[in-house]
Amino acid sequence: MALDKIIAPAEDYALGQNLQTTPGTALRTGEQFKRSLDDGRKVWVNGERLERVSDNPGLAAGIDLMAGMFDDQFSAAHRDETTYVDPQSGLRSSLAWQIPRTREDLAERRKMIEYTSRKTVGTFGRPPDLAPTIAVGLYAYLPMFRSYRSTLDGCTPDFAENVERYVEFGRRTNLTAAESLTGPQNDRSSGYAAAASLLRVTSITKNGVYISGAKSVGSVAAQANEVFFSNLAYPGTPPEACVWGAVPAASDGIRMISREMVSHPGADPFDHPIAHLGEEADQLIVFDNVFVPRDRIFNLGDPEPIGFYGHICAWAHWHVLTRLAVKAEIFVGCGELVLDVLGTGRIPAVQAMLGELIEYAQTLRAFIIAAEAKATPTQGEVMQPDVCILTTGRLYSIQHYPRIIHVLQEMCGQGLVMRFGKRAFENPEIAERLAELLPGHGVSGAVKEQLMNFIWDLTSSSLAGRVALFENVNSSPAPRLRERLFREYDRHDLADLVRDLSGMPRKTA
Repeated sequence: MALDKIIAPAEDYALGQNLQTTPGTALRTGEQFKRSLDDGRKVWVNGERLERVSDNPGLAAGIDLMAGMFDDQFSAAHRDETTYVDPQSGLRSSLAWQIPRTREDLAERRKMIEYTSRKTVGTFGRPPDLAPTIAVGLYAYLPMFRSYRSTLDGCTPDFAENVERYVEFGRRTNLTAAESLTGPQNDRSSGYAAAASLLRVTSITKNGVYISGAKSVGSVAAQANEVFFSNLAYPGTPPEACVWGAVPAASDGIRMISREMVSHPGADPFDHPIAHLGEEADQLIVFDNVFVPRDRIFNLGDPEPIGFYGHICAWAHWHVLTRLAVKAEIFVGCGELVLDVLGTGRIPAVQAMLGELIEYAQTLRAFIIAAEAKATPTQGEVMQPDVCILTTGRLYSIQHYPRIIHVLQEMCGQGLVMRFGKRAFENPEIAERLAELLPGHGVSGAVKEQLMNFIWDLTSSSLAGRVALFENVNSSPAPRLRERLFREYDRHDLADLVRDLSGMPRKTA
């Protein structure tokens, strides 16, 4: 079914959202994006209900940063790395919603991942272009979704048509979304499926279902238009918990309880070059009898597609690995500047430290290039990066990330401990002494301090601590990734090769 025959985004499908785009495009400006968040959503920070999501400085600064990404779509400097002309509609659209059909398409789409990673200095695990990769992953397996039917009586969504509809809706509205897979951390002694917090269908109508439960680590949910929800199937998971869909963040029955803010909005950019930009906040998303229309349901009652979720997330994992590679390259840039401003570039031990940063960055980049080079089309004719290479790359990244942070901190020495803010350098009583005592190699003490403050925010601040924890949770713990490699890596040809080389007989069927 051709996408343009399914939907030209209708008011009922947008469910009252203000998703106005700029005439002649499928793009929104930063101001249009910010207006779309003023929708009455229910958000709590530090136990207090916000009148508007932008009332919290940390959330507001993060929203402003994201709004800048929307505005950049219209700038000559960033247009080619953030947008493309959709061949179906002829409209300039966000690359976030591009469906890659070739390896060249993947390389083009990667430009946007690299752009959003640089824009946020790698601190947003869920920039606006991440959630669309989940929708594209569903679209990549449309033939599979055409074979599935709801196992819960009373509601019979067409999963494949709904996926097509949602992808087109997202592309034509420049939609942002938050995606949360995991449930809240609580007592699992009686099994995950028995947890009272497990998101599940509570009642069914012919027009849709009502769901209750909760999702955790809903990163950027308070700052996005929609919530994409899903569950993984564990032993004993009941059919009513096998549910995927998407609803507006302001839907009746959704409450978002945010964690403590860890950024420094309003701080002088000299003191906190990264943390003053705000953050993507993580929310506990509580669903209390939330209605999900039939045409927004992508799975209902069937555990089989849930078992395929790892492949559906391949493009999201490619996004994660690319973002980590960009951040690794920023680490290298930091290391080079440390050598420059401290004059330590001739010390072999320091050279080796920078070499370790380069090794990490180059290895992650190699994983990305290899995953794209070995990409293959899915049953839905979408080009998919190699899953096993992506899994191996993510495993390598999280294993080495703490070490790389430590190396960069060590290169800075006391510079990260003895930091002084802009006001200290401007105070006439002490400024002269600071200028005399703290100069770098060819730079003033204040300029050297700018670098140390940047590296502090990137490696040592409360924001950096949250990001480091997120990277591990987001990539999945190392043992789980190794289990994926065991399940998914085809070892049989290699075993036959060793049998042949060693003279062992091959197994017979």
